[in-house]
Amino acid sequence: MRQMAAPSGRSPRSGPPAKRIQKGDSPSRPVPVVRPRSYAAIDLGTNNCRLLIARPQDGELVVIDAFSRIVRLGEGLHATGRISDAAMDRTVAALAICADKLRRRHVTLSRAVATEACRRASNGAELAARVKRETGIALDIISAAEEARLAVLGCHNLMEPGDGPALIFDIGGGSTELMHVDVSDQDVKIHDWISVPWGVVSLTEHAAPGEDSLPARQASYARMREVTQSAFAAFADRATRFTGQPLRLLGTSGTVTTLASVFLNLPRYDRRAVDGLAVPADAMRDISRRLAEASLDDRADIACIGRERADLVVAGCAILESIIDLWPAARVGVADRGIREGILRTLAMQGRDVPVTRREHRK
Repeated sequence: MRQMAAPSGRSPRSGPPAKRIQKGDSPSRPVPVVRPRSYAAIDLGTNNCRLLIARPQDGELVVIDAFSRIVRLGEGLHATGRISDAAMDRTVAALAICADKLRRRHVTLSRAVATEACRRASNGAELAARVKRETGIALDIISAAEEARLAVLGCHNLMEPGDGPALIFDIGGGSTELMHVDVSDQDVKIHDWISVPWGVVSLTEHAAPGEDSLPARQASYARMREVTQSAFAAFADRATRFTGQPLRLLGTSGTVTTLASVFLNLPRYDRRAVDGLAVPADAMRDISRRLAEASLDDRADIACIGRERADLVVAGCAILESIIDLWPAARVGVADRGIREGILRTLAMQGRDVPVTRREHRK
């Protein structure tokens, strides 16, 4: 280790003579600091930028840090086909915070993925280049198939037990994925899947009400339902072969966690109360329709929705109702986990079934 000058200005070598090493003595050597491996996953979606950092402990990955910020990357994308400069600025600022956390947590291995907004935008590669230049993060714009695979890996262990056909869905900001899966024997296989370019941001921009009146809100919601039913039609036709069987349904997204919070009447969002919850499908429908008819201000006044989600939650409700139409399970499972947990499992254990546990972590 390089020696530094003593405060007095004397040479660091001045002072008592060093002890002479006798024959047979072993010179002492500094003990290297060995930090446990840590992994990080960043999911840059159409609406949110999310980070998880985890460390192996007793056969599982324990989350030691997390970050989430609404960046609205896909704002205006439906109309222009491009990511706006303001959305880029918000996103780069959020990813700069992520990069600082990666450094401070001494992350060993990480992966950052971008989904539908960057896939669709004509300047998605431009954003990725700017992110790399300004934050050092290598942003991987993944396919819809990879997005579906990671979401399933991250949440499949919350699927309701049973032998009936199982569907996992992920309602994002710019797209929605449906995956018919087999989760037997603690493994998961995707038998069928679909990705449609309708999420809470893209569908809101496509069919937003012209005014905040009840007739306008009802007409807007009807349009959203028509769009999503049409988008899911091919998958819905294939799903008819399961008619009469006990179906299982699990959702991972801000929509299902928000509606579960409303179902529980939570004063604020509580992941521990929501993650792993099963809500009756009829209750999810009832909440969806009540929110669709409520004014923007009334939705914003609901504590677990707030102003940031009030304008987008209705589109999520329309998508969710269309999913329940084609997969009429008795209950909707709720997962506050998904792509990031799937990335962490892949980084740490090559995708094997290692739990990802969230505990209280230092900020």
